[in-house]
Amino acid sequence: MTMLRRNGDPAVDTATMPPGDWVEVLSVPGPDRDEALGQLHALLLKAARHQIRRMRAQVPGGADVLDDLANQAADDALLTVLARLHTFAGRSRFTTWAYKFAVLNAAVAVRRAAWRDRDVPLDDPDALLETGAGPENYAEASDFIAAFRHALAVALTPHQRRIVVALLVDQVPVDVLADRLGTSRNALYKTLHDARVGLRAHLCAAGYLGDVTDSAGAR
Repeated sequence: MTMLRRNGDPAVDTATMPPGDWVEVLSVPGPDRDEALGQLHALLLKAARHQIRRMRAQVPGGADVLDDLANQAADDALLTVLARLHTFAGRSRFTTWAYKFAVLNAAVAVRRAAWRDRDVPLDDPDALLETGAGPENYAEASDFIAAFRHALAVALTPHQRRIVVALLVDQVPVDVLADRLGTSRNALYKTLHDARVGLRAHLCAAGYLGDVTDSAGAR
């Protein structure tokens, strides 16, 4: 079915448009692009609402909160699609490719909303570590935990220690932590990776873990 713009001129029928045409139309400013943007946003909003309904139990608030989250997720997804338009390879339908960005952004919006009013304890990680002390009846386990705590204190920078405790001990979602610290997911993952390398090296040197290079050389 051919759509009509307000002035009566034929518009692009995005419902049946081939994948490559989506990219072409969205890349060129003009009425056709505006029409396509409106229909794409409607699709992303539908996807976001579906994902948020699936995660409803995690969202505080009523229907107005859910609608706000869905619109926010659809807006963010639309910006992401436009920014990555050049990466679309045509291996699937364009709408299927775009749909996943709405789902991802909706999930992120729900996690952020769920943690918005929760305290994220970054300044006193020792209080959190006490809750994960492990079985005190087993000497080896207690000794390893003490060594691990010592490694946290001496082998990591204060920033690395905060990230390790927040992500691994308190299970703070990475999106939430990135928001609180004003950084990105990739930066947090890099910090977490470097911290794990430092912890392993310290525990290997202390004799609590096997040396990775030794085990590799033995193969």
